[in-house]
Amino acid sequence: MSDNITTNDSTLGLLHTENYTQYLLHAPREIAFVLRQLAAKNALVTAMFGGEQDFLLTTVITVSEDNRYLLLDLGRDQDVVARALQKGRLLCDTQLDRIKVQFEIEHLEQTTHEHLPALRAPLPGVLLRLQRREYYRLAVPYTDDLLCSVPLESGRAINARVIDISGGGLALLVTPTNSPFAPGLIFKNCTLTLPHAIGPIRFTLEVRNLFRAGCQFSDMPMAVANQIQRYILRAEQERATRGV
Repeated sequence: MSDNITTNDSTLGLLHTENYTQYLLHAPREIAFVLRQLAAKNALVTAMFGGEQDFLLTTVITVSEDNRYLLLDLGRDQDVVARALQKGRLLCDTQLDRIKVQFEIEHLEQTTHEHLPALRAPLPGVLLRLQRREYYRLAVPYTDDLLCSVPLESGRAINARVIDISGGGLALLVTPTNSPFAPGLIFKNCTLTLPHAIGPIRFTLEVRNLFRAGCQFSDMPMAVANQIQRYILRAEQERATRGV
């Protein structure tokens, strides 16, 4: 699945909605229902409002009873909040039960909710609830500490922590400053050592977005894909055994 999110001011918008029309919600009741689920799950929301470093981390507090307004947590960084309020427009990206959710809000303003500061905006007119499940995506257990080695043209390599992984790709935790990643770039001879695997696996990565450096496997050999799927199944079984 390609998560190509644009974050430039002029192109801020939902993930290529022309390709995902069947996953778009337009009815206010349906949109409010999903947003209330996010609030109940206390799901972390990344709200982008400009360049790759212009985002704030927040959560959905609630939706007004008349389904007209959405309330978000104010966040801790007052400078970031001030810049977001100045823009007045946020592209919000999150997950609900491992399903990607995106929505855009405008006319952002600061308010209070139950005597605490909060952000308020009109209910979004459209919400993307991407239910495609070609590949099951595993949030990598912290104890596994998976590192992906990405070779650079300079001859050095970046060892980036893997946040999540599926049979179709993975997401890497990278520092935005001086990051060599850009959408469309291809890195060959990347390596990753999976728990219980015999030696590292080798593959090519194509960068799909800058946030979290989401990458798609390119020309993945079936044997390597099978190793990844076995790792995902084993990790899920161990997680179920621990009751996590």
